[in-house]
Amino acid sequence: MSGRTRVRACPQRTCVGCRKRSDKPDLLRVVQSGGHCVPDLRGTLPGRGAYVHPTSFCLDQAVRRRAFNRAFRGPGPFDVTEVRRQLEQIDHAEP
Repeated sequence: MSGRTRVRACPQRTCVGCRKRSDKPDLLRVVQSGGHCVPDLRGTLPGRGAYVHPTSFCLDQAVRRRAFNRAFRGPGPFDVTEVRRQLEQIDHAEP
């Protein structure tokens, strides 16, 4: 053994709401699907993705600043009701 420990690098992403960098698993990926923002829990849906912290504050900031329009490179506004529903489920699941 060389004495070195193998630490796997965790990818960093920027939240489009608060603009803070976090580890990828700590953020919720959102993709555009026909004018709607859809939460991508597994990270496998096709298309451009935007990352947001799983809090209503960051989602509200992203909507207010039109961050999804820039991230998806398209005209908005995008419907975020599915993302809000997912955030409510996450909030109720946490103790």
